[in-house]
Amino acid sequence: MATPARQATDGAKAHRLAELREFLMSRRARITPADAGLPDGGARRRTPGLRREEVAVLAGVGVSWYQWLEQGRDITVSPQVLDSVARVLRLSSAERRHLYVLAGLNAPPPEVDPAHADMCDGLVRLIEAWMPYPAHIMDRYWNTILYNDAAATVLGMRPGAVQNCLVAFFTDPVYRSRTAPSWAALAPQVVAQYRAACSECPEDDGFRAVVEEVKALSEVFAALWDRRDIAPAGQNRKEVEHPLVGPLVLEATQLRVPARPDLAIVLHTPLPDTGSEAKLQWLASSEGRRGSLYPVPG
Repeated sequence: MATPARQATDGAKAHRLAELREFLMSRRARITPADAGLPDGGARRRTPGLRREEVAVLAGVGVSWYQWLEQGRDITVSPQVLDSVARVLRLSSAERRHLYVLAGLNAPPPEVDPAHADMCDGLVRLIEAWMPYPAHIMDRYWNTILYNDAAATVLGMRPGAVQNCLVAFFTDPVYRSRTAPSWAALAPQVVAQYRAACSECPEDDGFRAVVEEVKALSEVFAALWDRRDIAPAGQNRKEVEHPLVGPLVLEATQLRVPARPDLAIVLHTPLPDTGSEAKLQWLASSEGRRGSLYPVPG
């Protein structure tokens, strides 16, 4: 007699395979023969979508195998075959990942869907709406893409500075001096978070290039990197010593946009009972902006 745990597992698998069946049928139905470069079959075709055997031929798999897959049978599948089916069915990046999950495989890393490639206007509005608090957007390698005025005023982000957040953390003298109160405690966490980002794309040369660059510039980074610590991106507490308003205590939160998995938004929030909120508001005021025209070193 099956145990309750086994019954739950079997039930979850049955539900997953049923969803796989319905998903594949619905995707197949929306692809016309013309879309696939096939003759439409005239009056002999009872439905507008592709037939199962047509999907199988176009994907380079056996007709019986594809039929079993679409029937939701518990069969062995490989990423390569699923990718072929996804190509024929013209699945989006999100749909392809969904197919992997329904087939019982680990989903591939998310990709940018061409339909969502241009989101810059909306992201600019987002970080500008975060004023008077600092906010910036970076790519998968932590290269700075966009930042608001508060990020420039508080964190020292500027056109002439290093535009990679990891490199800047260890080499930019302005950022280093302003975050001096918490820099030493924050450095191991930053390195561990970058290693976690690298682990998502282990064969990506872009990450290795950034790591080698910082290793050559900072012995501290090299030593921390060799510890091989891993930490998920989340929240970091930053203590900033600003030359105009003095100490600020901020909480940096890293967020992902599902439609743009190549980007991360970093929002800085003043911690309560630290006086930081009022200081940030002053820095963004006309008086504070006038004061920023006469920069104080560091």
